[in-house]
Amino acid sequence: MVTYENLHDTLSFYSIDCHQSYYISSGNPIFEFPKAPFRMDYYALCICTAGEISIEIDRHQYKVEADSFLISAPSTIVKFLKTSNDFMMKLLFFDKNFLIKNISNPFIIEKMDLFSKGSYSIVKTTEKNSVLLQNLLDYLKKKSRKQGKFTEEIVRTIIFNLLLETAEMMEKKNQIGSEKEEGKKDLYLKFSKLIRENIRQHRTVQFYANALCVSNKYLIEVIKKASGKTPHEVIDETLLKEAYVMLGNPEVTISEVAFELQFNSASAFGRFFKKHTSLSPSEYRIKENIQS
Repeated sequence: MVTYENLHDTLSFYSIDCHQSYYISSGNPIFEFPKAPFRMDYYALCICTAGEISIEIDRHQYKVEADSFLISAPSTIVKFLKTSNDFMMKLLFFDKNFLIKNISNPFIIEKMDLFSKGSYSIVKTTEKNSVLLQNLLDYLKKKSRKQGKFTEEIVRTIIFNLLLETAEMMEKKNQIGSEKEEGKKDLYLKFSKLIRENIRQHRTVQFYANALCVSNKYLIEVIKKASGKTPHEVIDETLLKEAYVMLGNPEVTISEVAFELQFNSASAFGRFFKKHTSLSPSEYRIKENIQS
């Protein structure tokens, strides 16, 4: 499994030289994709404009067709499986720090409710909506080429517009009328961020409850309501994603993975991994053809 460390490394697979905090595709056909799963380290909005693609995201398989879009957050693990001959897509990659520069609320993206499946959403929309998003991407690409005094702010504004239009489409499609208390929603967002930052060192609910200055009981109640999962389940899912990424590096032994993830032994890590995947770490490496 390949772990790209930054946007530049990710795009280098496609021979794209990008030294900016964002990238907008041309919409041309793509004939080659990474064969191994990889963890994205940027936000992405991908719109299928023709044909279809089979894709695996966080170990779940989907078929994405024309007028569908994928929006994902950093840490999402993606594997491309198969595309039709006429498959085409337009996409935008961007770094969060670039987008929220000069904005006081660091959770502004999360508050748009873009990620219905934790760190991503796949939405089938109308042709009209698809064209609207594509036109915004085209406009964004056009503006990004003109390096002027306000280019960065213009690009940032268009990306926000894209995200808000996407959020509105999702809200109308899902017709979700649930009114969440802002305080509880903020707590869930902070909990999710803390886990991503600390998962290799800490995986007890008590640690995160203490860090958020709430009781275990209250944290369980809020996270269960917001995600349908217990904090422990969310922690285990995040830990499993880290395990997938580390096992994808054939230079790292299973014992080293167990040590990095704070397990008492390789066998304890093996029991955890098999419980969630039905495979031992070594069986997973054989299945994915990960060899040193």
